[in-house]
Amino acid sequence: MTHKIALVTGGSRGLGKNTALRLAGKGVDVIITYHSQREEADKVVAEIEATGAKAAALQLDVSQSKTFVEFAANVKAILQSKWQRDSFDYLVNNAGTGINTPFLETSEEEFDLMVNIHLKGVYFLTQKLAGLIANGGSIVNISSGLTRFSFPGYSAYASMKGAIEVLSKYLAKELGARGINVNTVAPGAIETDFGGGAVRDNKELNDHIASLTALGRVGVPDDIGGVIASILSDDNRWVNGQRIEASGGMMI
Repeated sequence: MTHKIALVTGGSRGLGKNTALRLAGKGVDVIITYHSQREEADKVVAEIEATGAKAAALQLDVSQSKTFVEFAANVKAILQSKWQRDSFDYLVNNAGTGINTPFLETSEEEFDLMVNIHLKGVYFLTQKLAGLIANGGSIVNISSGLTRFSFPGYSAYASMKGAIEVLSKYLAKELGARGINVNTVAPGAIETDFGGGAVRDNKELNDHIASLTALGRVGVPDDIGGVIASILSDDNRWVNGQRIEASGGMMI
């Protein structure tokens, strides 16, 4: 049986790593991207291969859209050499970082970085990879609970994620003729190194978020990777153009 293949951006750590491992656990082969931590990426590849799935790691800076044509060529080459295929099945646009700066203090440089990573990056990377996604495939774009509720300091980051939720609907409409479904997964606050690890390492913040969450704790990566893997499975083929929040019931 031919394994499905997923491409997970930012798969060397955090939510991307967890997603890659959960997909591998379901028998999906995975290509991950990493920004600069090649050693970490190689460890994830080894973990995936230990499950019996195939894996590969490619370097990608999602803020540099001019590199996407070359990156797509690299994806095509690894698909042919490692899988003898010309396409992959699932794209997870996960890579990114955040800033926590009050609205009145956010600089144009910070704003532009958020645009380049979270909006322009996702838009044009998906565009350049679309020809390599198999008909009947799936795309998951990662958003944030911060598009539904607001915490001071995240105006630039959350604005880009709001745009991604709109983009997902347009992708669902325009790629639907090829049988490709597109959904958004919006995590709540998760204990990772995202944003300097504040949610994970600041006990006061962690306790505060837990108090706002129906399930009484802050999320961990393992709460999210399985949601993404599930959305990509055939069980959810008819779910399309939707925003699925995975926040444990934060601020409901």
